[in-house]
Amino acid sequence: MLDVNNFEYMKIGLASPDKIRSWSYGEVKKPETINYRTLKPEKDGLFCERIFGPQKDWECHCGKYKRVRYKGVVCDRCGVEVTRAKVRRERMGHIELAAPVSHIWYFKGIPSRMGLVLDMSPRALEEVIYFASYVVTEPGDTPLEKKQLLSEKEYRAYREKYGNKFQASMGAEAIKKLLQDIDLEKEVEILKEELRTAQGQRRTRAIKRLEVLEAFRNSGNDPSWMILDVLPVIPPELRPMVQLDGGRFATSDLNDLYRRVINRNNRLKRLLDLGAPSIIVQNEKRMLQEAVDALIDNGRRGRPVTGPGNRPLKSLSHMLKGKQGRFRQNLLGKRVDYSGRSVIVVGPNLKMYQCGLPKEMALELFKPFVMKELVEKGLAHNIKSAKRKIERVQPEVWDVLEEVIKEHPVLLNRAPTLHRLGIQAFEPTLVEGRAIRLHPLVCTAYNADFDGDQMAVHVPLSAEAQAEARLLMLAAQNILNPKDGKPVVTPSQDMVLGNYYLTLERAGAEGEGMIFKDTNEALLAYQNGYVHLHTRIAIHAGSLNNKTFTEEQNKKLLITTVGKLIFNEILPASFPYINEPTKTNLEERTPDKYFVDPGTDVKALIKEMPLVEPFKKKILGNIIAEVFKRYKITETSKMLDRMKDLGFKYSTKAGITVGIADIVVLGEKKQIIEEAERKVDNVIKQFRRGLITEDERYDRVISIWSSAKDTIQAKLMKSLDRMNPIFMMSDSGARGNASNFTQLAGMRGLMANPAGRIIELPIKASFREGLTVLEYFISTHGARKGLADTALKTADSGYLTRRLVDVAQDVIVREDDCGTDRGLLVRALMDGTEVIESLEERLIGRYARKTVRHPETNEVIVPENGLITEDLANEIVQANIEEVWIRSAFTCNTRHGVCKKCYGRNLATGQEVEVGEAVGIIAAQSIGEPGTQLTMRTFHTGGVAGDDITQGLPRIQELFEALNPKGQAVISEIDGVVVGINEGRDRQHEIVIQGEVETRTYTAPYTARLKVNVNDRVERGQELTEGSIDPKELLKVKDVSAVQEYLLREVQKVYRMQGVEIGDKHIEVMVRQMLRKVRVIDAGETDVLPGTLLDIHQFRDANEKALLEGKLPATGRPVLLGITKASLETDSFLSAASFQETTRVLTDAAIKGKRDELLGLKENVIIGKLVPAGTGMLRYRKAKPILKDETVEDPVTVE
Repeated sequence: MLDVNNFEYMKIGLASPDKIRSWSYGEVKKPETINYRTLKPEKDGLFCERIFGPQKDWECHCGKYKRVRYKGVVCDRCGVEVTRAKVRRERMGHIELAAPVSHIWYFKGIPSRMGLVLDMSPRALEEVIYFASYVVTEPGDTPLEKKQLLSEKEYRAYREKYGNKFQASMGAEAIKKLLQDIDLEKEVEILKEELRTAQGQRRTRAIKRLEVLEAFRNSGNDPSWMILDVLPVIPPELRPMVQLDGGRFATSDLNDLYRRVINRNNRLKRLLDLGAPSIIVQNEKRMLQEAVDALIDNGRRGRPVTGPGNRPLKSLSHMLKGKQGRFRQNLLGKRVDYSGRSVIVVGPNLKMYQCGLPKEMALELFKPFVMKELVEKGLAHNIKSAKRKIERVQPEVWDVLEEVIKEHPVLLNRAPTLHRLGIQAFEPTLVEGRAIRLHPLVCTAYNADFDGDQMAVHVPLSAEAQAEARLLMLAAQNILNPKDGKPVVTPSQDMVLGNYYLTLERAGAEGEGMIFKDTNEALLAYQNGYVHLHTRIAIHAGSLNNKTFTEEQNKKLLITTVGKLIFNEILPASFPYINEPTKTNLEERTPDKYFVDPGTDVKALIKEMPLVEPFKKKILGNIIAEVFKRYKITETSKMLDRMKDLGFKYSTKAGITVGIADIVVLGEKKQIIEEAERKVDNVIKQFRRGLITEDERYDRVISIWSSAKDTIQAKLMKSLDRMNPIFMMSDSGARGNASNFTQLAGMRGLMANPAGRIIELPIKASFREGLTVLEYFISTHGARKGLADTALKTADSGYLTRRLVDVAQDVIVREDDCGTDRGLLVRALMDGTEVIESLEERLIGRYARKTVRHPETNEVIVPENGLITEDLANEIVQANIEEVWIRSAFTCNTRHGVCKKCYGRNLATGQEVEVGEAVGIIAAQSIGEPGTQLTMRTFHTGGVAGDDITQGLPRIQELFEALNPKGQAVISEIDGVVVGINEGRDRQHEIVIQGEVETRTYTAPYTARLKVNVNDRVERGQELTEGSIDPKELLKVKDVSAVQEYLLREVQKVYRMQGVEIGDKHIEVMVRQMLRKVRVIDAGETDVLPGTLLDIHQFRDANEKALLEGKLPATGRPVLLGITKASLETDSFLSAASFQETTRVLTDAAIKGKRDELLGLKENVIIGKLVPAGTGMLRYRKAKPILKDETVEDPVTVE
């Protein structure tokens, strides 16, 4: 057996007949499978033990030799080798075919490889192979041409005329003869000569042929091997036959297909021996050809062979293809032992790193560990009695279980696993009942709720797996979200509400203005009802022992509330005392305005002070991020648990409920609606008089009602009581938002119909007042469409993630610095005047490409190749610098990956990225996971072109697949000035641009909105009309960097519109993968073929080699591929085959004799090696532990 960890690469090729015979352990001569009486395999049949090995361990067919002591003996009676039965999984057989047969993959694929090699059309090939025409194999000295097709009639005529001077035959034998006659070297020379002159169709055909012939020449495959003389038979265990309860047998379809081949082959042998007439033999040969076709790829040609109930049989190709095929079902995803699943319930008393595991489940999962422990403790004599003890659930088992699960993390996973936070590790604690308990803060990462969700538990077995689970996957470690570096464990719902309520301030609450000496005294007063949580009080600042207070501040009184005192107790002592939700207070210290000298009239002062906003969800997130930045993991996870407990406690104390009385209807609503109706009447009058068009009328009506709704919403929010429970819920960010409230108390507003067009009749009622029948009916459209969309969106988004993962799976951080001198010039991302992403956000955690200096003082802010931290980014923005050169994945020179400097900081840890981090997968997950939150289709505002560009998920697909966008913009191909905009025929716009050399005219449809005016200067690649640019056009007109920046900007635009933040670097990694290839235009004097797609690095290598030898280098132009295309074009055939179009990829790879260097993750998973990322990288596997002067740090202790 091959040792998995011991080979460098994997090669695929065509098998020669001798090779197939060398794999085989014997020829299968009979179509029989097993004897139905004895249930033993028939000799020489498809399950023959002599060929494939014994069915039972160490036992021959006839039973003469039984037991392991006869290992390796070949029985003299039945000829079966005595060995393990598992050899039946690996031993192959073969069938000697009576006539050669073509392999359908090479004859039928697109393009037909056989056709290209022979320069025959697939039609002609089919006629020959399936015995419809003769082909001339040797013309001799007759006027016939080689490869000329002859019908039966013509053949007879020529035979009479020329006798045996020429040779012509039919079937795969004829093709084999032609293939053997081909001189590859000569053909390649002729084609290269032809390429110098040929144009158009002939050129394309020549390039295609040259590619296939070169592939055969370089790979050492013989073209005639595309015709099979010997057919391999796969091991019987891979096409099993099992007995069902009723005594009937279920068998794999392959056995039926093999039986047909063997039957026809044997019949053909017999006919040949008998010397049957040629027409009968030909018919039998054709049937054999069809049987072999069906075995290899059933249904590829003609009607598929069907089994009982007209079901097409599954052939060898189907075994590999699709989600249920070998690649995706067995090689890329495997089932594991030691796992269980159950419903989840909330466990508010758990710590961040814990989960509750039901006792019964834990006992089953940790069974082997418990058994070992029982034996070691002497509570059971042997493994068997230990097992019995566990099965009978005897009391001593529980104590042992408690010990075993200490320090043994388990993995919890919730499907669908959209990003890496969908699997996290926890330390189990045993709980009663049968439900898994989950910590409330990790719900966001899992996207879990407790309405019946289920989760799966997995037990890491080996010491390495346990260490990785504890150090890398523990929930307490995963505080930041890899997609944007923001905390993912922000409190939600009750916790937010509780902390919001706790930090509220209320004017004139009981005991306002009391002064306390320390926190305890204030709490005592609160517990005895002298003050309320919301009361503003004064306290001696010095008593708080806060390390950020200045000496001045410590001597004064701090004005705050009882609730804020309680809230600040959960924060570390050296953290600022948070008294107001502002950046300064959070990052520096409590503002001086809250400190007063002792002896001031506090009560009067407090009455003057405005109320401070309570802490909302966003602020809580900022606090967590800031704590994480300063104190790292342990302290943050403790603080999170305290924040969670506080939130639950005070949301309970607050007693916030929702009653119908909380929904107050707005008094002025009637006037606002009457006003709007008046305006609409005017618009309709104008329309009837013909002053405005139908479209204008529609647009105006829509905008009148929209603004009416906005007015109502604004007034509602103003008139609301700050202590209104519904307002508190939406204001704090716990649940709901302003527009939900407007629908409850104001008006529902405009709805869209199923086609997505907005209906101009608004729903004037609110839910509080109740809807009329018509209004109710109109609003059902939206609800139904919402449900249908969600279902479709989930599948679409999942498929998008799969394609993204596939294209970037081999992008791993492979070195510290690639030494590139290129970079990316970044400025704030704008959409018109609106900022999509600020410069500061784009700079944090990146490396500077060039030194950044202060424009006035000229001092260095960031050195070249220096890391830009939050503070430095802030400094750059303060200095009014608008653009900065940074290192980027776009320009990284590392092969098969990126380097540390070009990638920048790892968003999930806030540290420099490690070599071995699988950044491609992280990028794919970060882009794919929010995909479910994007909208499917946007509301089309009736028929206004330009507004109809796609958004949401379809737009993301459009960008990553590099499709022609809907609502495409016209772009200029030259730099110049717009000299005229005329109306052409059919009322089109004609835009005339005068450049320095030439003048170009562009036409745009008359519905398009123009973005330029006469006398405007335009640059190459600039949009002339509203819409989306086609990135492929942009690549033609401008350069690669323009396309990269455009794609980055557009993807960011879609996500930011929906309020989803994604780090630039993830999109950079994906876009980089789309621009890896170069199309060779002219080969120069290199070995590359013109017209082919090459990896940028291969192209550069070929050119460097040519230049060193003083030859002419090749020229090529960069190509933008969509992610699906890019995945299939990857160098690794294993990765491509397991993605899509399996048969096509394998056909191509086999002819080229491709080598898979096993650089990506998928290839290694498929062959069962450790993935070359993280701890699986060779540099880490082979590393010896080095002991420097050990510094003993506090380990991450968890209480």
